[in-house]
Amino acid sequence: MTTHCDHFNQIISIMHRLRSPGGCPWDAEQTHESLKRYLLEESYEVLEAIDNGSDELLKEELGDLLLQPVFHAAIAEERGAFTMDDILTTLADKLIRRHPHVFGDQEIKDSEAQIANWEKIKKAEKGDERRSALSGIPPHLPALMKAQKITEKASRVGFDWEHVDQVMAKVIEELHEFEEAMAQGRQDRMEAELGDLLFAIVNLGRFLSLDPEEALRKTIARFQNRFSHIEDRLHATGRHLQDASLDEMEALWVEAKARENTQ
Repeated sequence: MTTHCDHFNQIISIMHRLRSPGGCPWDAEQTHESLKRYLLEESYEVLEAIDNGSDELLKEELGDLLLQPVFHAAIAEERGAFTMDDILTTLADKLIRRHPHVFGDQEIKDSEAQIANWEKIKKAEKGDERRSALSGIPPHLPALMKAQKITEKASRVGFDWEHVDQVMAKVIEELHEFEEAMAQGRQDRMEAELGDLLFAIVNLGRFLSLDPEEALRKTIARFQNRFSHIEDRLHATGRHLQDASLDEMEALWVEAKARENTQ
């Protein structure tokens, strides 16, 4: 009977064959640096598959994403740095170590307590490497995700608002400061105040257990769908966007929005 381990080992063997002499020239040329873009692309394609709700597509995209650590492990093994076995062993050890309430005798009452304990264990593991409460945030995270991570970490050490009304007041305060910067016409101050406003909105989302990155992605998808509806309706009459007035496009936008509410 074929097991998951058999399939995984087969993928690893295929990768070694691809990078060996007589294998695939493209695969053999790749490095950790050259593969960075593909790791990002495959991650976003997994997100798209999840949004589409297609199990078949999700299965395929998860496979493509899984290929990336296999690829990196093969490159590292060739350098004598580490192997896939090292990666899996490190991961297994970490999961066991950071779940003492499952694999040990520690008691955790809820998810919030588990997150706090995870961070405590993680900090102890890193030692002096992470002296700041804000350490450990990947520098290349998208800005919204990075802002959310920072506010989450600050909140865990008590640097947070007590009530949502306070966070909302901060958003309004930042909006007014942005309006003042606009009135002054100073580009540098407008940029700074826009950043403050966005940061305050991310904080509001975090306080309400809303993911700002996910919220914005869904808004972008709605915009694209509504805009496509405008184009399709105009094309159906032999017209292009340039031929329509703003009022016509606005009416079609409202029509597209109304369709969403009936679906």
